[in-house]
Amino acid sequence: MRNGDDLEGFDGEASSTSMISGASSPYQPTTEPVSQRRGLGGLRCDLDYLRGTFGRIKLAEVVLALIAFICIETIMECSPCEGLYFFEFVSCSALVVTGVLLLMFSLNLHTRIPQINWNLTDLVNTGLSTFFFFIASVVLAALNHKTGAEIAAVIFGFLAMAVYAVNTYLAIKKWRMSSRQQSSRQTSDYIRARTESREVDHRPEIQRLDA
Repeated sequence: MRNGDDLEGFDGEASSTSMISGASSPYQPTTEPVSQRRGLGGLRCDLDYLRGTFGRIKLAEVVLALIAFICIETIMECSPCEGLYFFEFVSCSALVVTGVLLLMFSLNLHTRIPQINWNLTDLVNTGLSTFFFFIASVVLAALNHKTGAEIAAVIFGFLAMAVYAVNTYLAIKKWRMSSRQQSSRQTSDYIRARTESREVDHRPEIQRLDA
């Protein structure tokens, strides 16, 4: 039988052996989150954005553009058809571009591409959509044949134009605010650098050490 000292020695040898085998084992435990090892694990829905002003406006734009596009697609006959085709192109383009931007913002995908100025991109999209929805709705209203689908398309076209106009106004304010913050940050960095350089110039002991 083993006495107490032998058992303690055996336990020490077993623990040291397990530590060595654990260190040399290729299957080491990891503390890396599972979500980081998955390709799509980093995606998450930003509910705060969807509940905010811009998220609700984006959802309204997508819904109105979709309804306008469905209304224009239900028209079977047209003469002339130029106004109908133009309205169809505008509503479809606005639906696709705005839908993509909504996905980018709601899933925080825009943070992965910081090289793009997303505030300016949203401003350009909303401004162009406002302008082209206005033109397309006016043209369709002037050339329609008073059918229910054409009247509904015109109404939803003007509603979409109004929502895009509100988004344009808010996007301009947001873009200006971000531009001011960036310029003020650059100015503060420049002032801090100038102050540090002046402190170096007025400290001769630092100059002697540099020499």
